[in-house]
Amino acid sequence: MAALSFRNVVKHYVSGKKITPVIHGLNAEVNAGEFIVIVGPSGCGKSTLLRMVAGLETITSGEMAIADRVVNTLEPAERDIAMVFQNYALYPHMSVFDNMAYGLKIKKMPPAEIQARVEKAAGILELGHLLQRKPRELSGGQRQRVAMGRAIVRQPKVFLFDEPLSNLDAKLRAQTRLEIQKLHRELGITSLFVTHDQVEAMTLAQRMMVMNAGKMEQFGTPEEVYARPASTFVASFIGSPPMNLLRTAPGHREGELLGIRPEHLDVTAGQGWATTVETVELLGAERLVYARLNGEALIVRIDESQPAPAVGDTLHLTPRPDRLHRFDAQTGLRLASGAA
Repeated sequence: MAALSFRNVVKHYVSGKKITPVIHGLNAEVNAGEFIVIVGPSGCGKSTLLRMVAGLETITSGEMAIADRVVNTLEPAERDIAMVFQNYALYPHMSVFDNMAYGLKIKKMPPAEIQARVEKAAGILELGHLLQRKPRELSGGQRQRVAMGRAIVRQPKVFLFDEPLSNLDAKLRAQTRLEIQKLHRELGITSLFVTHDQVEAMTLAQRMMVMNAGKMEQFGTPEEVYARPASTFVASFIGSPPMNLLRTAPGHREGELLGIRPEHLDVTAGQGWATTVETVELLGAERLVYARLNGEALIVRIDESQPAPAVGDTLHLTPRPDRLHRFDAQTGLRLASGAA
């Protein structure tokens, strides 16, 4: 296990006279053995950051350290990391065993140790009965487990996952998330996991780094990020459906946005905010009601025990006072007066 340090890390791409900033002075400390998820929309810099840790991208300025060793100028092979990509990158002509063992053979490791490492990783990932198969004979989920097994046998200081679940269907994604959680519990290796999927971020992370346009908006546990978002970006990106951000709701102050999550609005009889229902989505155990309050869009989540309102109905809502959030309307940053 190894700690990771990012000290004012900057990344620019230069093309002629044009300079394109990608990472803007990122500072963060990752503890040894932590599972960190880097989450954000496409183009926010999360994969670039991961590739800089791997040594596949150079650092423009700042320092990056693994186990207190600055790695800025080290080659990927010198960093003692293992990376799992979204496209598996398996050798199609090799068996599962040979795919997992290939890196160890290149290092001229003794055959007996290679055998032991591969069998141990195969046992953890439930691949023991598939070791002689070729990748074409495997499902997408099995191929991803082989890719993870190839990383495990190297026994690295740091695991790097670059959107490894994006090619799987919804059911396999959920199953593989559980396998990754189990893997981390068993191995305890420091891990960075990149995704644009906030559900993956919330379910996998011990702490999550929310990225936006090359900047780290917030770094905290899923509970902290969800309960006390540091900005309107985090509030709208984390949570499905996103937090309501209102300019004209009763109780808001000039220059502020009032935030309230859909599940923290209670339906009341004739009291509270009077909204007009526009659409209702039925989602099994819950319903999402899309309404208007003083012309602003608003979403409220209600459970199946409550009657679904009809389009055009007036729905009265009361926000839970301890769940209100306040943000500066200009900067988007959280204000100290936010109650939650």
